[in-house]
Amino acid sequence: MKKILPFFLHILLIFSTKAQKTPNIGAGRIIRIENFKSKYVTPRNIDIWLPDNYTIKKRYSVLYMHDGQMLFDSTNNWNKQEWGVDETISKLIKEKKIKDCIVVGIWNIPTERFADYFPEKIIKHIPEPTRTEILTKQLRKESSADKYLQFIVSELKPYVDKNYTTKSDAKYTYIMGSSMGGLISAYALCEYPTIFGGAACLSTHSPLVAFELINDKIDKDVASKFRDYLSLHLPKANTKKIYFDYGTATLDSLYEPYQKKIDAIMKARGFDKKHWITLKFQGENHSEKSWQKRLNIPLEFLIKE
Repeated sequence: MKKILPFFLHILLIFSTKAQKTPNIGAGRIIRIENFKSKYVTPRNIDIWLPDNYTIKKRYSVLYMHDGQMLFDSTNNWNKQEWGVDETISKLIKEKKIKDCIVVGIWNIPTERFADYFPEKIIKHIPEPTRTEILTKQLRKESSADKYLQFIVSELKPYVDKNYTTKSDAKYTYIMGSSMGGLISAYALCEYPTIFGGAACLSTHSPLVAFELINDKIDKDVASKFRDYLSLHLPKANTKKIYFDYGTATLDSLYEPYQKKIDAIMKARGFDKKHWITLKFQGENHSEKSWQKRLNIPLEFLIKE
């Protein structure tokens, strides 16, 4: 455990990047909206990626992705890693493995990331003193996840649909993230099933490791509350697509037993393999390099041609 916790603290630092330059990409083009105004959350940069074939004569599916500053250009990031979203999606579109799509990269605000991404509706069900521990040490305020999602669905999505030729209905709208970004993606699908048709949750950061107290008590106090939420709020089976995965190294090495409990819920709710998969990637760690390697898999699962 002593080897994992310092790495976990190190992970938090990756989101303190001060990168401001428009990403240097290998395919398509980026339109940067700096400090997108919102009445719900702190203004933040939005990077809208358009494929090489983008034309106003066609309509496109839309993928919303969290931690937008880590998606396209490793030279802008502290750890020199990226998801490689532009190259991977361009390749899949050319190979006709996924539908034509636009990507909306939503930057995080480092000091507010946990508050934005921690599912808000489980907070009141977490017993004391664990609830106060989370609020004071990790969120550093009340959870803002509901406001963050409201920002996406009532401000950002209408802007994207108005200014680009999108297929705006839920069947063609997806959400994806890793770590805490995976957690908020699952929450978004549950909260807004009429907006999103699928969610991809890579290395989903179970609430039990949302702070340093990693033990059975935290599973009972926190992770179990998220599972209770899923049991009650998952969309009707086989009406949406949900992708989970995890690696086996560094922080990801903690995830398997908790993901298996979520998998049991998915099975109990009746999701079939066409609409839900969970994959294990042996030897892969909690990093953009690992997510880049397998990005094609959730993309093909969600946005299959």
